[in-house]
Amino acid sequence: MSSVFSKIIAGELPARFVYRDEAVVAFLSIEPVAYGHTLVVPVAEVDRWTDLPAETWARVAEVSQKVGRAIVEAFGCSRAGTLIAGFEVPHTHVHVFPAEDMAGFDLSAAMPMDSTDPAQMDAAAQKIRAALGTAE
Repeated sequence: MSSVFSKIIAGELPARFVYRDEAVVAFLSIEPVAYGHTLVVPVAEVDRWTDLPAETWARVAEVSQKVGRAIVEAFGCSRAGTLIAGFEVPHTHVHVFPAEDMAGFDLSAAMPMDSTDPAQMDAAAQKIRAALGTAE
């Protein structure tokens, strides 16, 4: 059975993509800790990041770093935070998000998807794409 992320990658479910290549995609989290919270996901459906082939993990890390730099540029935040969590979806993903302090790392404080502003989500995706130099 495909994970929700595999369905997003295949275009079966909608997402606000900010990056895509043959091995890795990045799209906004539907439950962000801050506008701009992005998930970096390998195309290969592998549950635990420790089980990814080394070259795939290296690509995920490289894209996560690029997205992090874009987030800092786009949002003027002090840092881009990153976490590997993801017990809710059995598909490796790295959370990359604007952060000013450690409180930003609390995924339990994420906005519920029905409380996010679609216009702000769209604007956040556009800011990140512009900083990355990608088009969607």
